[in-house]
Amino acid sequence: MPAAVGIGLRAAHYAAIAERRPRLGFLEVHSENFFGAGGPALAWLERFRADYPLSLHGVGMSLGSADPLDERHLDKLAALVERFDPMRVSEHLCWCSVDGRFANELLPLPFTAQAVAHVAGRIGRMQERLRRSILVENVSSYVALPGSGMTEAQFVAEVARRSGCGVLLDVNNVYVNAVNHGLDALGYLEALAPASVGEIHLAGHAESEGMLIDTHGAPVAPQVWALYRAAIRRLGARPTLVEWDTDIPELDVLLAEADRARAILDEERLRGSVEAAA
Repeated sequence: MPAAVGIGLRAAHYAAIAERRPRLGFLEVHSENFFGAGGPALAWLERFRADYPLSLHGVGMSLGSADPLDERHLDKLAALVERFDPMRVSEHLCWCSVDGRFANELLPLPFTAQAVAHVAGRIGRMQERLRRSILVENVSSYVALPGSGMTEAQFVAEVARRSGCGVLLDVNNVYVNAVNHGLDALGYLEALAPASVGEIHLAGHAESEGMLIDTHGAPVAPQVWALYRAAIRRLGARPTLVEWDTDIPELDVLLAEADRARAILDEERLRGSVEAAA
């Protein structure tokens, strides 16, 4: 898919998007919200598919869990993929369940060779069932797990290499973790193979007691915009999504954020063209 800018599709904006058909490169939805056999949500998604490419973004596969991979969940996702033929399918590189119980959180993994092998095998099964490659997203974290033998960026890169999947680079999560754990955000970008990165996410965060929290409930911060520009320079133009999941504003607020991302993409394309011609 060519580099384009999209937004996360949320029910609060269904009517406005259907009526206005704003300039967007794609729409992204949380896969689990459309696992039902019918109903209004799927009807809306069919309607939007006529106007925009779709991206399915999962939050419940729990790829890092020690529980057996949830084949029923995977079957539902496969049916959704078959029905809508999205431009891409993505999941989070995390765990969110243990002993069949789910936490309402995307929890971090230890950055070890054992964890790489475990997650890569489960991604391989997921890709086999869906008959396509997926992207996995780096997550924000608020505690550093002991015993890690590599950096987070090295872990993400190695999972992608071992499994053959791509990376969904959440730039806000990179910044949040850099502040929370004292990481080198630019070094994170350097550790990723540019060809592995298939999409970029942007979102807002909040500060609480000296820590940054990935809330998806605020405008993209200036520091994240700066890191996004650095990511485009390092990796090249990539499809970019603006996420906003809590305290959802009017549609025009999201469209303005999408316009800003599009402007950065255009500026960096022009800069690259000028440098190539010099």
